[in-house]
Amino acid sequence: QLLELMKLEYGKREFQNANFNITELIQEVIRKSKVMLEENNIDVKIEMPNEVMVYADEFYIEQVVTNYFTNAIKHAKEVNGKKQIKITIQNVKNKIRVSVFNTGDKIPEEDLTRVWGRFYKIDDSRNRENSGSGIGLSIVKAIQNNYQNEYCVQNLSNGVEFYFDISTKK
Repeated sequence: QLLELMKLEYGKREFQNANFNITELIQEVIRKSKVMLEENNIDVKIEMPNEVMVYADEFYIEQVVTNYFTNAIKHAKEVNGKKQIKITIQNVKNKIRVSVFNTGDKIPEEDLTRVWGRFYKIDDSRNRENSGSGIGLSIVKAIQNNYQNEYCVQNLSNGVEFYFDISTKK
């Protein structure tokens, strides 16, 4: 993963851009995570049309969606008696915005920009067995920077939302 990140950061990766349905890609990521969702008793809510065509490298966009989704699974906590992940798609400034929200603890303000750094992990000693390499969000940042598309994290009243933008055409 580190080698891949370095190639992305230094522009040594050639993207195989094509049109594809991002809704199908998201549904496949959810399907692959079904066991983890059931083990953690997480309800997934989806708000998106059946077909949303975008233009990018499907492999790399799947990495973005997977990183956001697995982070949401790891950090989802009960709010009002349930753990929930909500995925939405909306049009924003001639692009598609994919948002992944999870109920639970907010990210400390000082960490909102740090989460995109290599190997950065919010210290959560109670959750070490589920922790990853700390490189997933760095890969998201590198992919989105290659496309010059927006990506962000924000605290909401009952959890955290990560989003990224993707182009709909060449």
